[in-house]
Amino acid sequence: MDPAFRSALVDMFRRGEVTREIRLLAAQGALAPRAHEQVALLVLLADDPDSEIAARTRATLDGLPLDALRAFLARGDVPSEIRDFFARRGVQPASNPADDVSEPLVDTLFELPETGEEEAPGTPKVLANLPIMDRIKLAMKGTREQRAQLIRDSNRMVAAAVLSSPKLTDAEVETFAKMANVSDEVLRVIASNRSWLKNYGVVLGLAKNPKTPPAISMQLLQRLNERDVKMLATDRNIPEALRLAARRITAKARG
Repeated sequence: MDPAFRSALVDMFRRGEVTREIRLLAAQGALAPRAHEQVALLVLLADDPDSEIAARTRATLDGLPLDALRAFLARGDVPSEIRDFFARRGVQPASNPADDVSEPLVDTLFELPETGEEEAPGTPKVLANLPIMDRIKLAMKGTREQRAQLIRDSNRMVAAAVLSSPKLTDAEVETFAKMANVSDEVLRVIASNRSWLKNYGVVLGLAKNPKTPPAISMQLLQRLNERDVKMLATDRNIPEALRLAARRITAKARG
């Protein structure tokens, strides 16, 4: 079943790009930066072909606090598919919607792993050597400094967890958009988020980033001001097609 809710984390599950170990963790409600992700993943995994994962998912669904769940379902931003799923389970929305869904309905993540960063502060190897499950947990609930390292993690699931973190700020996203050492998947996710694209710094960062897929940067070019388009017209670090397009826009503005 498609839970009809989109986030970097949920989309990876929908595409089947997640290992069984991580699916088992999500089935217990643990991969849940917010209520929306937690519920969407549980709805998705309820039909998992792995019987153990499906059974654990049903157990987690049965254990969700009823009042919090009903208040969540009453929100206008909850997809109808999710409300229909719970209606078939006999759960109807409450009269009053929940105001805050920045936390999961039930937190099963518990304590964050020890990183040993006190002994080697700022050393990327400290996080890189952690098991993937611990890196995912820190990506969702760790510090700003940890997110800055984990967004570059070679495992796409870790980077997706960073972009789904409820602690992530617009300033961090702007920084990520400028980074040439993140995967193009990270840049695609940022570019697909309408809320983040309201920040001009994010748009400019993506357009100037040589790692951004050309199809995306060409679209963003139309959203830049004249000064920044003129700057891109002479930037030899960006793809030639983008530079030529910027030159055409600049020439047209002059004419």
